[in-house]
Amino acid sequence: MSNFTSKFMFRKPKEPADFGQTGLAVAPVIKTGVIAQRKPAAHVFGRGNPSLRIIPLGGLEEIGRNMTVFEYGQDIIIVDMGLQFPDEDMPGIDYLIPDVTYLKGKENNIRGVLITHGHYDHIGAIPHLMEKLGNPPIYMTELTRGIVMKRQEDYQDKAPLNIHTVKKIDRIRLGSFSIEFFHVNHTIPDAVGLAITTPVGTVVHTGDFKFDHSPISDAPADVAKIARLGSENVLALMSDSTDSRTPGYSLSESKIAKTLDEIFEQTREGRLIFATFSSLISRIQSVVAAAEKHGRKVAVDGYSMKTNVEIARSLGYLQTKKNTFIPISKVNEYPDNKVAILCTGSQGESNAVLMRIVNGEHRFVKVHKNDTFVLSSSVIPGNERTVQGIMDTIYRHDAKVINYKMMDVHAGGHARQEDLKMMINLIRPKYLIPVHGNYFMLKLHGELGLAVGMKEDKILIGENGRVIELDYRSNGKVTNEKIPLSNVMVDGLGVGDVGQVVLRDRQLLAKDGMFVITVVIDSKTKKIIGKPQVTSRGFIFVKENFDLVNATKKKVEEVVAQKTSPDQAVNWDYVKNNIREVVGQYLYQKTERRPMILPVVIEV
Repeated sequence: MSNFTSKFMFRKPKEPADFGQTGLAVAPVIKTGVIAQRKPAAHVFGRGNPSLRIIPLGGLEEIGRNMTVFEYGQDIIIVDMGLQFPDEDMPGIDYLIPDVTYLKGKENNIRGVLITHGHYDHIGAIPHLMEKLGNPPIYMTELTRGIVMKRQEDYQDKAPLNIHTVKKIDRIRLGSFSIEFFHVNHTIPDAVGLAITTPVGTVVHTGDFKFDHSPISDAPADVAKIARLGSENVLALMSDSTDSRTPGYSLSESKIAKTLDEIFEQTREGRLIFATFSSLISRIQSVVAAAEKHGRKVAVDGYSMKTNVEIARSLGYLQTKKNTFIPISKVNEYPDNKVAILCTGSQGESNAVLMRIVNGEHRFVKVHKNDTFVLSSSVIPGNERTVQGIMDTIYRHDAKVINYKMMDVHAGGHARQEDLKMMINLIRPKYLIPVHGNYFMLKLHGELGLAVGMKEDKILIGENGRVIELDYRSNGKVTNEKIPLSNVMVDGLGVGDVGQVVLRDRQLLAKDGMFVITVVIDSKTKKIIGKPQVTSRGFIFVKENFDLVNATKKKVEEVVAQKTSPDQAVNWDYVKNNIREVVGQYLYQKTERRPMILPVVIEV
C-alpha cells in the first residue's frame, strides 16, 4: 500500500485534506486500498456552500419502501431501494415502490446507490428503478449481491446492473461523499450501516440493526468501530425505529438456536415442520445444525426459501454436512421422526408452502398425526386471523403447533429500546433522525433520545418527501419543503399504470360489486329490442331478487324512452350516464349499497 493510500484511508473523516487542499472535491472511489477516479464534483466548498439535503422517498411512514436521497450541490447518493407490500385497501396490487419523480433530470448527478442489506424492503425496487435513474453504480455486500442478482434473473429485459461488491471494512468516495461501512446484526448476514462524511459533517445511517453478542452465521456488530465513529463528532444519526416500542434488549439468535435444539431433543415422534422467513439465514442454520445433531434429514420447499439456501450455501453463509438435505419429493421415504421440513408461509400467505401443506394441497407433504409445526416468526400485524386459522386446521389434524408466544422460537431483527439507547450513546450525535417505521415509531424513538439526555430541538422527526437540511454551520432542521410523492403500484407487469382512479374502482368492486345492464337498441326506431339484460357480480344474486331486477329494467326502459327520439341523432354517452345515475340512485334507495353500474348500449 502506498504512503498516500495508507494516509488517505486512515485519516479522520473530517480532516480538510479529505476534500483537497484547494477546496475542490475530487471524487475517487476507494475500496480496500485501491483508488479509482470517478468524476470531479462540480462545486467548490466555502461559506456559500449549499446545505446537505436528506430526502426520504419512503420508509418514514410505513414499514417498507425504504429509500433515502442525500443531496449536496450537484452530487447525489441514494441509500436503499425497497418495496412495500400493499395495504388491505389495495386489491390486486403486488407491491409499491418509491416515487422517484424528484430525481428526473438529475440522473447524471447520482454518484451511487448504497444498499444496507438483502431484504426486499431495501432491495425490492431495484429492477424497476435503476434504469430510470440512469443505472448508476450500486454498492452492496456479497450476500446482498447474490440475492439481488438472483432476483434480477426475472427481469431479463433490464440493462445489467453496475454492481460493486464491498466488504464491511471498506471506504468509498462518491463525489462529495465519503462512505465508511460498518457491520451490524440483523436477521440476515452481511448487513451494514453507513458513516456518510459530507462537507457539512458526518451522518451515520444504521440500516436495520440490533446488537447480538452471540449471533448465528454472523459476527457480532462492530461496536468498536461504531464507538470510534462516535468520537469523531457525528452530526446526525439516522437510526432504525421499527422496534422502538419494545422495552429491553434484543433477543440473541443463539438463544433461539438453543430453543430449537430443545424442540428437536423433545420431539421423538412425528416430523418437525418449520415455517419462517426465507431470508432468515441464521434461523435456517440453527434448524439445520439441530437436525444434523439429532439425526434428521432436512427438506426445503418454497421458491424463495430454496433460492436463499442455495445462495447462502454457495457463499459459505450456511454450513451443512454433505447429505443433510433431501428433495421434498423424498420425505415420505424416511420415518417421520427422521425428517425436518423448512418452508415458507409463516404469515399464512395463500400460495405459500405451509398453507398448501395444512390444506392438504401439497403434492408430497400431508399433515400426519404427531407432526409438530414450529412457526418461527412473529405475526405481522394484519395477519393474525389467517395465522390463527392455520393453527386451528393443524390441531384438527391432531398435530401440534409451537409459536413465539409459547417458546423463544423467534428473535426480531430490529433494535429494542435499550439497543436504540446504546446506539445513541455510542454515536453521540448532535441530531437524532429516527427512520424506518410508522410515524408513531419515529416519535417513540425520539422519546428515547430525550431519555438519554438529548434536547428536544435536536431530534428531527421527518416524513416521506419532507426535506431535512443540515448546513455548513452544523445546524439541522426539518424544512417546510415537501416534494410531491405518489403511490407507485406494481401490478403484474405494470409499474405505475394503476392509479388512484383504477384503485378506487377496485375498492368499489370489492366493497359493493358491480351491476351490468345491457340494452339492445333498434338504430331506426331507437326503441329497445326485447328486454334489458342484467348481470350482477358481488352485489346481488339475480335469481333470488326478481322484483329488484325487474324494477331496475323498467327504470332503464324509462330512461331510454325519455332520452331518445327516432327523428334525432342520439348521444349514447349521455344516455348511458343517465342510466348509471338513475339506476344507481334506485339501487341505493332499495339496498343502501353502491355497486359499480356499467351500462352497455348496443345499436343494431
